[in-house]
Amino acid sequence: MTEAWRYSAQGISVALRVTPRGGRDDIDGLETLANGRTVVKVRVRAIAEGGEANRAVTELLAKALGVPKRAVRVLSGTTSRLKQVAVDGDPNELGEALRKLTAPKPD
Repeated sequence: MTEAWRYSAQGISVALRVTPRGGRDDIDGLETLANGRTVVKVRVRAIAEGGEANRAVTELLAKALGVPKRAVRVLSGTTSRLKQVAVDGDPNELGEALRKLTAPKPD
């Protein structure tokens, strides 16, 4: 499985599949879509209305990656479950943090 993020000089760009009204705010690992694209599965309690789910996603990622909220922004997919999100910061540290967050969880 390939990584669901790309590195840049400013940080990383992460492909997400978001489940609004998912019961809890959490990162559920990686998923390969039917087209072969790898995404990070994210669920949030917020509803997908008025940008609430997008705000919840950016807050969740900021907290999980240890960056300020202003360092996370939705690049594309604001009205879609599939989103591209930019995270500003050290790309190597962010990539390592995402690897740990998306690693398979023991049963």
